[in-house]
Amino acid sequence: MNTRTKKPLPRWLPLLVGALLVAQFAGLGAWQVSRGFEKRAGQAAFSDETGFAAWQDGMEIRPYQRLKATGRYDSERQILLENIIVNSRYGYYVLTPLAGEEGEPLLIVNRGWIEKTAEDIDLGALEVSTDRVTVRGRAGSLPRAGMKMGDAVSPGSSWPKRAVYPSHEEVAAALEHEVQAFVLLLDHEEAGGFYRHWVPTEFGPGKHFGYALQWFAMAAVLSGLLVWNYRKKRFDS
Repeated sequence: MNTRTKKPLPRWLPLLVGALLVAQFAGLGAWQVSRGFEKRAGQAAFSDETGFAAWQDGMEIRPYQRLKATGRYDSERQILLENIIVNSRYGYYVLTPLAGEEGEPLLIVNRGWIEKTAEDIDLGALEVSTDRVTVRGRAGSLPRAGMKMGDAVSPGSSWPKRAVYPSHEEVAAALEHEVQAFVLLLDHEEAGGFYRHWVPTEFGPGKHFGYALQWFAMAAVLSGLLVWNYRKKRFDS
């Protein structure tokens, strides 16, 4: 009967695996630190109380920049962004296209949040003047989800359309018109809107820095264990 003795693992293999884990933990810590600084910069930008800059197509936009835009609302083609939770209640963000000059991409205006009820939404509440207006707000973005399934925008020809975390490209496809790369978050003092309480993400820089500390601590502990184990093996041999 042939018996094969298993070869012992190379002594350097655990050290290599441990070093890779240390590098990964340190990398995750560094990433959390960078995200923390990004969130801190975002909060500082949101706190900027300078006046509203007149927006024009092609203008470079900063996150949360205060802007005023002129155009006509397209009240016939609005999008209701579903699964938006405010104060533990489900509802919609009302997204309304604002058409500026002819040939320009549409500017999507987030007019705020309305609660979802058992009855179908009152379409009359969504109506907005189609006269040429100047509206003020902040440069924002569409909410994003970690994972989504199915169509982002409800199919069919009826409006308003329901949508679940669509991208700008999916909104443009539904409108059959190019859209701007940002969303105007309608200022709370502007007429024609709903509930608006725009704030930077609640996951602030402090949590990122806390997670970074945890990753760096794990890297330091594992490094200490690797050094201790390496020295112990050398002493035993």
